[in-house]
Amino acid sequence: MKKLFAEFFGTFWLVFGGCGSAVFAAGVPNIGIGLLGVSLAFGLTVLTMAYAVGHISGGHFNPAVSVGLVVGGRFPAKDLVPYIIAQVLGATAAAFILYLILNGAGAFTREGTGAFATNFYDSPGYNNRSYSVVAAFLAEMTLTAFFLIVIMGATDKFANGKFAGIAIGLALTLIHLISIPITNTSVNPARSTSQALFVGGMALQQLWLFWVAPITGSIIGGGIYRFLLQKQDNE
Repeated sequence: MKKLFAEFFGTFWLVFGGCGSAVFAAGVPNIGIGLLGVSLAFGLTVLTMAYAVGHISGGHFNPAVSVGLVVGGRFPAKDLVPYIIAQVLGATAAAFILYLILNGAGAFTREGTGAFATNFYDSPGYNNRSYSVVAAFLAEMTLTAFFLIVIMGATDKFANGKFAGIAIGLALTLIHLISIPITNTSVNPARSTSQALFVGGMALQQLWLFWVAPITGSIIGGGIYRFLLQKQDNE
C-alpha cells in the first residue's frame, strides 16, 4: 500500500508542479517563465520525487513508464493496474486543486487550445502551427520510447544509481522543450487525463492519443533497452 501512496503523491506533485507552472506562471507578462520554465518545472517534479519516494515505489509517476518497465523486465505485471490507478487518482487530485486555485481568481477557462494545460493535436497552437494526428502520435511515441531508454539505463544495476533522478528529470525537461509546441507534451497518460477531465470537449475526445502513443512508445523503449542495450552479467 505504501508503494501506491508513493505513486499517488509523486504523480500529484508532477501534475501540480508541471501543469501548475504552465497554468499560473508561463504567460505572466514580462516575468513569465515561458516554455523553458515549464519544461524545467516538469523535470524538477520528477527529479525531486524520484529522490523523495523513488526508493518506496520505484518512482514511476506515469502509466506509460509502468508499462514500459513491465516490458523491460523491471516491474511485475501483477502490480501494473494498481499503479496506474494510483497514478491517475494522484494526477486528478492535483488537477482538482489547481482548478480550485485558478477558479478562486475567476480565471478558469475551457476555451482555447491547451486550456488548463491540456494536450492537443490538429488545432492551431504555438506559432499558429497545427500538427496532424500522425505528427502528434509520432512525437509522443518517439519521445516516450527514449524516455524509457533513459530511465532503464539510468537505473540499470551497472549504472551509478545515485544520479538516476537527475538524468531522468533532465530527460523529461528536454522532452518538454521539444514537444510543448507540438502537443503541449504528454508522454504521460495520467497527466493528460487529469487536465482533460476538467476541460472536457475536444480535450476528452483527443485523450485516446495521449494514452495510446505514450504506451506504444514505452513498449518500444522498454523492449529496445531489454533486448538490444541491456548489459548481461557475463559481458
